[in-house]
Amino acid sequence: MSDSLVSIDDVRAEALGLLVGVEEREPLDELTAALIALGVRVAASALDMEGARAFTDRALDAGATAAQVHETLVLVSGLGVHTLMEGSRRVVDVLRERGDDSFTEPLDVRRAALWERHVGDHPYWEEMEREVPGFLDALIRLSPDAFEAFFAFCAVPWQSGAVRHVTKELIAMAVDATPSHRYLPGMRLHLRNALQFGAGRTAVLEALDIAAAAPSHRGLR
Repeated sequence: MSDSLVSIDDVRAEALGLLVGVEEREPLDELTAALIALGVRVAASALDMEGARAFTDRALDAGATAAQVHETLVLVSGLGVHTLMEGSRRVVDVLRERGDDSFTEPLDVRRAALWERHVGDHPYWEEMEREVPGFLDALIRLSPDAFEAFFAFCAVPWQSGAVRHVTKELIAMAVDATPSHRYLPGMRLHLRNALQFGAGRTAVLEALDIAAAAPSHRGLR
């Protein structure tokens, strides 16, 4: 785990590295671009409510339904799981350094059953482990209840299905790439997923441009 400074240029460079050899394909349509712009403005790292209102209007004008707009909010609200991802790993590291052996022992019966039910050998979680190594193990050891809640909450916008999977991945990628967040593990994970769902180089770069234009958090009264 590295805590070194990540610049917006680093975000772009990481993305370009993942886009080597990727076809250009179609640019973003107006609806998708509006939902991405809405997502980066309602994210906890920005909370730009004037922008959120403007891009809600733009999305609706482009043909979005209320369900699609709200599903974008539900998806982006998952930004808070990055607290779990980064915090849980570091808490367990500290506990292990202090000699707590419980974090190196085999999982108990309940935890082992939860792991098999939610993680198993699914390739998505293998990809998560590559980007955020040790997170899921740390979370289930610290709190099996939080582990269950993590999977239940994060699944909601993927189960409702109002917004296309590729669009959701582009929204999530953009939120992670904003100047006030710059969360490279999530950006890389969602960029790869977007490519798997059919996004091309053009759409990804346009989504990153939308992310780069997101305002800094100004606070709310």
